[in-house]
Amino acid sequence: MREESLDFLRAEGVSAQLLDEVLAFRKYYKLDETEAARVPVPLYPYYGREVWEEAIGALLAGEHLLLTGGKASGKNVLAEGLAAAFGRPLWDISLYVNADAASLIGTDTFRDGEVQLRKGPVLRAAECGGFGVLDEINMAKNESLAVLHAALDFRRVIDIPGYDRVQLHEATRFIGTMNYGYAGTRELNEALASRFLVIQMPVIPEADVQRLLLGKYPTLRPEYAAQFAALFDEIRKKSESGEITSRALDLRGMIAAIGMMARGLSPVRALRLGVVNKCFDSYEQTLVSDLVAARLPESLEAGRIFA
Repeated sequence: MREESLDFLRAEGVSAQLLDEVLAFRKYYKLDETEAARVPVPLYPYYGREVWEEAIGALLAGEHLLLTGGKASGKNVLAEGLAAAFGRPLWDISLYVNADAASLIGTDTFRDGEVQLRKGPVLRAAECGGFGVLDEINMAKNESLAVLHAALDFRRVIDIPGYDRVQLHEATRFIGTMNYGYAGTRELNEALASRFLVIQMPVIPEADVQRLLLGKYPTLRPEYAAQFAALFDEIRKKSESGEITSRALDLRGMIAAIGMMARGLSPVRALRLGVVNKCFDSYEQTLVSDLVAARLPESLEAGRIFA
């Protein structure tokens, strides 16, 4: 499956020189078979040659990445795809307001009659050359992330009070993701932000949404894939203009809705579950329902949208 990741990148037109370096990276940094199950097999591809080249170039240079952008811009999909392309085990590290240093690095636990360190995801990624995705990094308290400063700069170390000083494996990379303006988010500490190279993730073009849907559901008729992609784009524009919140801007929800259609649920009902009902305000629900109705009649049967 890792070879398939590179085949996809070749088809996307990613620089052959960069891909040769990725192959050299894989050969040089051998994968510990005990962590092989953590190498991801992406469910969805990320489309965007320029972003791929920027991200691969940064990681090959030994840098850490920060992916910023709006909802449904593919940040986590890209992060997972990078781990697959480099053939490295992946740790998804969900950050939240109560995340602390212990949850990231590790905590003491009593085992076999003695106190031992139960390693956290950051430490495990650091030791085995994994990729750690610091998801929603701007939701965590700055003081809890301060433990990462030495890991993310030129020192590449983690100091564990009461234990050893751990040097990061040469292949270890951290990828932060963040949205702006969500409840619970905050400005990222300048000292922490300076330790990343930053990619501003672009909006997924309508044509790429259509490619994504057809890739996931090959029997979906192209004309309906185009309708779903256009619907998603209309929801995005309504969200950007402030007419609705971003709750309905849920590509995962749309993909799941099409999956329900494949099992016989009518398109309008499926989209109600996957997209419309994500809005908890009745006015928003009405607006999004109107967008759906303008493209897909209530009477449309699921069987008609698949070949």
